[in-house]
Amino acid sequence: MKYSFQNLVFVLVSFMMLTGCKKAVKTESAVVENYVELNYNKQEVEIAMRDGVKLHTTIYTPKDTGKEYPILMQRTPYSSRPYGPGKFRKQIGPNEHLMKDGYIVVYQDVRGRWLSEGHYENMRAYIPNKTSNDQVDESSDTYDTIEWLVNNVDNNNGKVGVWGISYPGFYATYATVDAHPALKAASPQACIGDFFFDDFHHNGAYLLSYFRATSLFGTPRPNNDQPIDTAWYVLPDIQTDDQYQFFLDNGPLKNLNSFFEYETVDTQTIRPDGVTDDYFWNELKDHPNYDELWQSRGIIQHLKNVKSHVATMIVGGWFDAEDLYGPLETYKNIEKHNKGNYNTMVFGPWDHGGWARKNPRNAVGNYYFGDSISLFYQKNIETKFFDHFLKGTGDKNSGLPEAYVFDSGRKEWKTLDTWPPQNSVKETMFLSENQELIPAGKDAVPLKFISDVKKPVPYSEDIKSVFTPRKYMTDDQRFAARRSDVLVFETEVLEEDLTLAGDIMANLKVATTGTAADWVVKIIDVHPSNVETNEEMQDHLKLANYHLMVRSEVLRGRFRNSFSHPEPFVPNKKTDVDIKLQDVFHTIKKGHKLQVQVQSTWFPLIDLNPQTYVDNIFEADEEDFKTQTHTVFTDSFIEFSILK
Repeated sequence: MKYSFQNLVFVLVSFMMLTGCKKAVKTESAVVENYVELNYNKQEVEIAMRDGVKLHTTIYTPKDTGKEYPILMQRTPYSSRPYGPGKFRKQIGPNEHLMKDGYIVVYQDVRGRWLSEGHYENMRAYIPNKTSNDQVDESSDTYDTIEWLVNNVDNNNGKVGVWGISYPGFYATYATVDAHPALKAASPQACIGDFFFDDFHHNGAYLLSYFRATSLFGTPRPNNDQPIDTAWYVLPDIQTDDQYQFFLDNGPLKNLNSFFEYETVDTQTIRPDGVTDDYFWNELKDHPNYDELWQSRGIIQHLKNVKSHVATMIVGGWFDAEDLYGPLETYKNIEKHNKGNYNTMVFGPWDHGGWARKNPRNAVGNYYFGDSISLFYQKNIETKFFDHFLKGTGDKNSGLPEAYVFDSGRKEWKTLDTWPPQNSVKETMFLSENQELIPAGKDAVPLKFISDVKKPVPYSEDIKSVFTPRKYMTDDQRFAARRSDVLVFETEVLEEDLTLAGDIMANLKVATTGTAADWVVKIIDVHPSNVETNEEMQDHLKLANYHLMVRSEVLRGRFRNSFSHPEPFVPNKKTDVDIKLQDVFHTIKKGHKLQVQVQSTWFPLIDLNPQTYVDNIFEADEEDFKTQTHTVFTDSFIEFSILK
């Protein structure tokens, strides 16, 4: 099997950019190239956890020792490098302002990664009510680390904050559970919440877009649990830029096992403590349903244990293709279970981690949202949050609203006292024949389409071999609207603005000639023909009549009643399928149209459903894949949250 070292390096660099290791960008506000080295001292230490395992930790302390500083920490599986004396990051901390403001900045390799000892577990399960030092999780590791830092790092003021984007965001969330008393502020950003709904799955559907990332997570080290400062995993090299054709030609998921020859049951390793390592590809294959493995590793269900002394600011992007469920559910569950806590949310027009970049022009894919949106966030929101709780009074009067949210249709920030907004109401629109989206339902007319397993609907017309796609979240959906296996419903041209503010629920009434099917719903903002094109637009596209995808989601139909207990469809039987789409804050402006698209394949973003029920799709055979005819009835409806 061949693997691409260049691809591996690209992915590593991409991850590290999102977690704070960014190359200096030469803008008017850019810092001196060696600012960190000139203004900070660096030390690397091994901090012993309660069970004796030592975690590698890099500490940057200001050279000015005339005052005390708070500590800002990021725990990461993506390396705290550069390792060794005299080697410094180009930038430290969440943003340039916080770096200049004066903080002690700490990076730590989490248990079992890079130079830290111990065994790595992918989204390690939380252990409540621990009774011995042998019971460890990410909460206890964070607690023990903070305890060491506040007692051993000179000139700290006894206050600690944590932050992280994506996987480090998960660790930032985890830090708030059973938190150390010194932890005063946490900002989980694009934080993973549950791998059955984030990243590797969406509502139980496996994301093929994450296929090449599998090796990054849970591949045991070649020397058991001993530290290693180089990448010990390799990424599959599919040797083509055409992912659509690659996955179509490879057929069933079981045919991809060969890309993980070092990750098969036959080559499981037995660690010195007698525990068998389950490689992550095996875990994906062996646990197709929402069973104890996935349930135990989710952090969302444990957020009732967030300590009241920790202020939280949850950050996300409305167009984050990787982690949208996580930050939204993290905010909502902290809010639900911890009424007295300081808890705020910030959502902007960003893709994954876009708020941490320095580019003054903010766009996702083809769609431009405005200038300096990320820079505004870094200076006026993120810096203000940490300064208040780590340097200021730390009371609840931070000057920040409950919700700082960007209206991606009007292209402007809004500050709200609650999320969803108090003045939002539920409105229902029915799918009707003649491609209409109407306020009142009529008779249940069957609308049929053929779902051909040999010609699945692509997620974009611009599919490349990428680690995980991002631009498709704002892609023009005209290509899909013109396919016979995509049902289209839309309003008349709007005579006044329509603001979608909150979650969206699709209540579909469907049938299929088979026993299995996926269902995909997309919410589209159809632009008028007199809109000027922006510079980000691909050469063959114009913004005139652009079909902007505002929100989309899939539900693997077998999980329509339970994610833990799947069940087949009864052929040709009318069946309810409810799909929760994640929150949105978008104004479809006067002169635009609201459109809904319904389809059954979304390839190769998600894997291909055989459309014949099998117990485990990872074990489906070629003969299980059959073309079927699907039906959507016109008593189906979409429930929107509308701002009044």
